[in-house]
Amino acid sequence: MAALLKHWRRILITLVPMALVLVHAVSQPRRPFIDSLDSYIYDWRLRATMPQTLDPRIVIVDIDDASIQAIGQWPWGRHQLARLANELMGRQKAAVVGFDVVFAEVDKSSGLANLRELSRGPLRDDAALAREIGRLEFSLDYDGSFARAIQGHRVALGYYFTQGATPLSKGVLPPPVLPLTAFPAHGAYAPEWNGFGGNIAVLAQAATTAGFINADLGSTSDGLLRAAPLIARYEGGAAAAGYYESLGLAIFRLASGMSGVTPTFASFPLGTEDDRLPLQALLLGDGHNALRAPVDQRARMLIPYRGPGGALGGSFRYVPATAVLAGALPPGDLQGKIVLVGTTAPGLQDLRATPTNATFPGVEVHANVVSALLDRRLLAVPDYARGYEVAVLVIAGVVLAIGLSLLRMWRAVLLFASTLAAVVGLNAWLFVSAGLVLPIASAMLMMAMAFAVNMGWGYFVEERGRRGLANLFGTYVPPELVEKMLERPGQYSMRAESKELTVMFCDMRGFTHLSEQLSPQELQEFLNTVFNRLTQVINRYGGTVDKYMGDCVMAFWGAPVDAPNHAALAVQAAIDMAASIRELSQQNRQAGRPEVSVGIGINTGVMSVGDMGSAVRRSYTVVGDAVNLASRLEGLGSTYGETVVASEATMQAAPLFAWQELDRVRVKGRHQAVTIYSPAGRAAGMTEDEENHLRLWTRMLGAYQTQQPDEAQTALDLLLARDAKKVLYRLYAERLASMKLRPFDPEWDGATRFDSK
Repeated sequence: MAALLKHWRRILITLVPMALVLVHAVSQPRRPFIDSLDSYIYDWRLRATMPQTLDPRIVIVDIDDASIQAIGQWPWGRHQLARLANELMGRQKAAVVGFDVVFAEVDKSSGLANLRELSRGPLRDDAALAREIGRLEFSLDYDGSFARAIQGHRVALGYYFTQGATPLSKGVLPPPVLPLTAFPAHGAYAPEWNGFGGNIAVLAQAATTAGFINADLGSTSDGLLRAAPLIARYEGGAAAAGYYESLGLAIFRLASGMSGVTPTFASFPLGTEDDRLPLQALLLGDGHNALRAPVDQRARMLIPYRGPGGALGGSFRYVPATAVLAGALPPGDLQGKIVLVGTTAPGLQDLRATPTNATFPGVEVHANVVSALLDRRLLAVPDYARGYEVAVLVIAGVVLAIGLSLLRMWRAVLLFASTLAAVVGLNAWLFVSAGLVLPIASAMLMMAMAFAVNMGWGYFVEERGRRGLANLFGTYVPPELVEKMLERPGQYSMRAESKELTVMFCDMRGFTHLSEQLSPQELQEFLNTVFNRLTQVINRYGGTVDKYMGDCVMAFWGAPVDAPNHAALAVQAAIDMAASIRELSQQNRQAGRPEVSVGIGINTGVMSVGDMGSAVRRSYTVVGDAVNLASRLEGLGSTYGETVVASEATMQAAPLFAWQELDRVRVKGRHQAVTIYSPAGRAAGMTEDEENHLRLWTRMLGAYQTQQPDEAQTALDLLLARDAKKVLYRLYAERLASMKLRPFDPEWDGATRFDSK
């Protein structure tokens, strides 16, 4: 809490971007720039996750440039379309055929073409010629052959809606899939139209159904087709008022047999003036197999494009219309397929700009809708999208405001990168796994602005104070810890305080004799080598080197940087220091140089730490009775033949280690006895033999301290048999021999007194 108060200005300034972007998230209308960025991210994500695999169920019969050059300019005569339909549904046995084409005019050219074929055929049939002439003269059924070709088959035709001041209509519409009463009376739930261009009656009656082919770009400013309306509202007077289905939906319902269409609404209104319930989805079919197709408030379904589109896009098989008309396909090659007849010829102007391609065939848009519905691979903007956006903004904004303000540069950068990765990763995971399209641009923009504002404030405002702190503490504290302190400069001061810390004294044994053998320069080099090794280990475990005193190093753990496990760090450092000095001695022995050993004393307790000294010279150090005890323990190591001697307080604070109790002692200057221990390694790494050895030693020591020399001797003999040269065992062998000569002393507490340092 103190750190938060220390940096409250920086935290508040970092929260400003969050507040600004929250206004966008909750306001209406929203900022176009952020929504455009969201659309760009959606497009990139859509392209990155496209399956780009072939859907074998759907085939596109393409009226391409080659077909137009072979057959003639569009529109083709209905006799050609009749041949095409007969080939698809007869010889090829297609399951469903959809025409992304509108047949709004009666075709008289097909009768003339039939007449020419009959008169110029190799087997001229005068009777047939007479009948054709009669049909041309007295009959209006010029489209009958095409109508008969599609009648009785599952065929969907296309038509289009229009909107104008004066409603215009042509042709015939199919019955609406929903009446006007299926939706609440207030508000528009789908694109609204008052005119249409439908198919001529003979074809409309012969086809199973029909669907509109209008595209709806909504409010997008870039002109990219990201969604397709599944239904549209028509009220114009020339046909039944109601909601009509799109060509893609009509083809899907023919192929799947799902007859019913039911709108589903949210439970709570949007909050607009009319308080209308938001449209959530269209329920297709009924029962447990019903399909819930998510849509927006204009009944538009986001199109999960399979690939880049076109004949070479790899999403759908493209077959030129000329190949079908020429009978080039093997019989039954399209059996059971959903066939869409459309065009990719640029001159026919049925190309769309989509997130995957700037020239995407319109017929393939319908194919993608059908494919997505069949696979139930649907995308949805949930009704809680705005709440999700607000929650992400608040959580990420608060995390960054606090984290960036309290952390040092590299950790702040790591926090920013981690938060950004978490937000983007969650958003991407929800998109891929659940098909949820959730806003992310506002969060990314907010995080970038928060990072820039926070880093700018830190650099220009707070860095000057950090440099002052570094200069101040650098005089007293080892440089290795200054960097850690700068991560949270507000919590450090030179003021003395009482804290529980762990202090260590490490002294070189035999230094007096060693100094007599070496010249001053050699001694200096030797001491520097030893101190470098010891200091490196202390720094590795986060200790503060207090001072160097001749051949002794004093260090402590837990200040100025807090370390809850300061005792364990100190013990592990002592073990590694002893190992490092043994390694150095082995190298010196092989090189003929003097060897060295160390004794280490460790104690844990409450002590005073801070800036202490005189006006001439001061230092950041620790003082107190706990410090004096550690100094006394260091001197006991040689008596017991142990490198590391620690107090009972350190033993209790470092339970991860296995400990061997050495003795109860009264050191100089202290009346109270303390129990001393030596670390025997990590408790988790002890072997069964080592554990048995410690238990045997504990039994011996307990018998000794309760003045049972015979029982203690029995256990000690087993230990001596294991290691007769161990100083500790030989020490207690002498003590037991002396104890056997003395009578039982009821006032003895088992402690050994040491009157010297």
